[in-house]
Amino acid sequence: MTSDDQRGRDPKITSRMMSKVKSKNSKAELIVRRLLHARGLRYRLHYAKVYGRPDIVFTRKRVAIFIDGDFWHGNAWRLRGLPSLAAQFPNRTEWWVAKLERTMQRDADVTATLTDEGWTVLRFWESDILIDANIVIERIVNAVQIESGHE
Repeated sequence: MTSDDQRGRDPKITSRMMSKVKSKNSKAELIVRRLLHARGLRYRLHYAKVYGRPDIVFTRKRVAIFIDGDFWHGNAWRLRGLPSLAAQFPNRTEWWVAKLERTMQRDADVTATLTDEGWTVLRFWESDILIDANIVIERIVNAVQIESGHE
């Protein structure tokens, strides 16, 4: 085994791969938006006036939707059947675990802050949307209807 093999992948390759990961307009997000629009629901996207900049916001109803990518928000290890978050990182384990744990903590803080401010916060894993988006859509529609008083 050479020293390159011990280090793992060339950092330039990793950087190039990571630069292609979308933070907005992911496949899962586009599916949700299309289905909500088909239901006649209108919303704002990545609305900067709402703390945490949710992916989809129903401002009048005070419903914030986050579509969390499985890798970046700490769910990929479960999907892959690994025993822990750390198990998915053979290289730079401490760095990656710390990075994803910060993201998960930020997600929890954003959810708590918005909830304290009277928002209904819904978070969905991208994998759940890709498996069955209709379940996600029903939860969103129900939340929007309940918040608007149409039960």
